[in-house]
Amino acid sequence: MALTVGFDLDMTLLDTRPGIRVAYDVLAAETGVPIDSELAVSRLGPPLAQEMGQWFPTEQVAGMVERYRALYREFALPGVVVLPGAQESLAAVRAAGGRVAVITGKYGPNARLQLDLVGMDFDVLVGDTWAEGKGDALREHGASVYVGDHLGDIRGALAAGAVAVGVTTGPYDAAALREAGADVVLADLTGFPAWLESHLG
Repeated sequence: MALTVGFDLDMTLLDTRPGIRVAYDVLAAETGVPIDSELAVSRLGPPLAQEMGQWFPTEQVAGMVERYRALYREFALPGVVVLPGAQESLAAVRAAGGRVAVITGKYGPNARLQLDLVGMDFDVLVGDTWAEGKGDALREHGASVYVGDHLGDIRGALAAGAVAVGVTTGPYDAAALREAGADVVLADLTGFPAWLESHLG
């Protein structure tokens, strides 16, 4: 089977915090509910409904998720920053004859728009998945490596029996990622092409 490498999106390939912060601020202004957008963007990764549940009563969460997703398309897409080494890492997978699978908790259509906007090519995109659910997607698409910044990403890789590569561009440091079971920890994706070459032998 051809090499397939999975990548998380937020804070692994892209720094989406600036735009997400704006979307939360607009939602707060619309609803009159004070949302600490700085706090919200500091804990990206888990399902959006979980974050919304921190600010809205249960019966409003589904509606706020839908509204946020609409605001994301309008306000958050332009604010993204491609993280160092991201494009080079995808190119390294391709140079090795492999496929790129983006496995993310972000709403799939918005993730596709975001990737298209920055010109980031991928072969597989799976959205709305988290932690061990990412493991299901990784197995389905035959990924043998998964790269992410969150402890949930490490759990997903381990659930799939994939090599778990952690990057410290998100909320967790190297020690936390290793404690969660990461096989490899990199400061950022600039070190990934060399690691992949070594890993493939």
